[in-house]
Amino acid sequence: MTTPLPSIPARRARWLGPTTLFWIVAILVLGAGLGLRDPWPADEPRFALVAKQMVESGDWLFPHRGSELYSDKPPMLMWLQAAFYTVIRDWKVAFLLPSLLAALGTLWCVTDLGARLWTRKVGLYAGWALLFAVQFTYQAKKAQIDPLVTFYITLANYGLLRHILLNDGWRWWWLGWFAAGLGTITKGVGALALLMLLPAAVAAFAGWPRVRQQFRDPRWWLGPVVFALAAGLWLVPMVTAALGQPDPTYRAYLDDILFNQTANRYAKSWDHHQPPWYHLGVVLTMWLPPMLALPWALPAWWRRLKRRDARYLLPLAWWLLILVFFSIPQGKRDVYIMPALPMACLALAPLLPGLLRKAWPPRLAFVFGSLLALAALGAGIAMWTGEPGFERRLVEDRGFTDAAVTQATWLMLAIGVWFSAALLWFGPRRGAHGTVAGLAGLWVLYGVLAYPLMNPSSSAREVMEKTGRMIGPGTELGLVGWKEQNLLQADRAAMDWGFTQPPHVQLAGAIDWMQADPTRKVLILQAVMGPCIDASKAVEVGTANRRSWWLVDAGAVVPGCTPPELDPSAWRGGEDELED
Repeated sequence: MTTPLPSIPARRARWLGPTTLFWIVAILVLGAGLGLRDPWPADEPRFALVAKQMVESGDWLFPHRGSELYSDKPPMLMWLQAAFYTVIRDWKVAFLLPSLLAALGTLWCVTDLGARLWTRKVGLYAGWALLFAVQFTYQAKKAQIDPLVTFYITLANYGLLRHILLNDGWRWWWLGWFAAGLGTITKGVGALALLMLLPAAVAAFAGWPRVRQQFRDPRWWLGPVVFALAAGLWLVPMVTAALGQPDPTYRAYLDDILFNQTANRYAKSWDHHQPPWYHLGVVLTMWLPPMLALPWALPAWWRRLKRRDARYLLPLAWWLLILVFFSIPQGKRDVYIMPALPMACLALAPLLPGLLRKAWPPRLAFVFGSLLALAALGAGIAMWTGEPGFERRLVEDRGFTDAAVTQATWLMLAIGVWFSAALLWFGPRRGAHGTVAGLAGLWVLYGVLAYPLMNPSSSAREVMEKTGRMIGPGTELGLVGWKEQNLLQADRAAMDWGFTQPPHVQLAGAIDWMQADPTRKVLILQAVMGPCIDASKAVEVGTANRRSWWLVDAGAVVPGCTPPELDPSAWRGGEDELED
């Protein structure tokens, strides 16, 4: 007896069901703008440049930034960017693909885990909450390390929780440890996923139901072995090769990346100093709109913990441990705690269906969405009516033309109108739906329209293309006071005198280089020209990333002048100085 095929409406309903809708929206929101821009500061040009040099040099083990070894971060992200480029042959796509795929992978972990721990509906609520948390979406659309390390940490949590709470087998236990190892060679904090074992051990010893911890089973101890194997994929060949190099810079690279950028960076933070409560502010602002539910979620979580429900204990305790860990050092950035966001959304998801049936949570979401809509409309109207502050900042800081300012005006108005229309369509009683629809439109418009608009000045492409035209195809080019985007966007192999070297040292090398061949040209940051460059003989190229760039040759050098050391405050700072 044959089974009758489902009717066309039934098949259509299954195809257009809530799960399919979620993934369509996720791909649109996160993927909008892919291929429409180059890397932008802060960190994107740095990682893309390292990846490009890997492809060009064939040296994938030791990352380089220009002529120097780059030891601030492990090379996992750069490996993936370079690997995607070797297949796609387009840097505009390849540099963003790791973040896009990592974000989609993180969403899958959360939705699948929510479905297994509770129901499929709860899993989707977890996915929606995470997808539209401001920090997650914003970072997922950037080519930085944080989306990738968030994925590895979430995958580690996924594997550990499937083993501990669902008794799904040892392979998930080992997957959790392996993912934590990959997270560690992506960014040292990847090992923090293993903090999940602390509340799990406490719950197991306290006799909480569902919690499985079998310390006496030999297979338990294979977890650390698998972690070491994953971390060793990069550490073993890198350490072996570095110790075998006669060049002392490789030993310095080893010391910096293994000790200074990890333990010293945590214990003796040298930048981004913030008060101990800083990350609580991040949770209450950058994790909106999901965290608008906190006033109702906190007592609900407490009731479930009193019932000894480990499905809440483990993700909530781990979230708290991450907050405490990153609140101890003085140096703090908002992205440090982003890996905790998926587990926070997972713990929140079972409560959301009931909360959205209450009166005030949807209204609060409506107010939040209204503030965003008003901000976009206000900015657009101010630019449209000629408020000089907006236009001046766009022209001076971003190097926008008058046409670009006009386009930016219409973009802000379009975002504001879309957001307002979404909120009015759904109304206050379904304010969460309206806010989600508004945010979806905001992110799509940002990717499709803002990327091309901002790209020429934000990526330094315009300045570097103009530089190439001004000096002609056969002229050698040097860079002084340069940023990664300058070397990345250069249309030829450019000479540099180190990135971490002070500008006066770079300029001294550039002067000797130009005087050896007067046809050579140097692109120099205006702030580091100093007394040894005659500004009247320099040629202004343009502005990018709030910096002015000039072309000089040997004729612009003041005879007999030795470049003096400059005050760092005169040339440091700005958006592209941040390192995540």
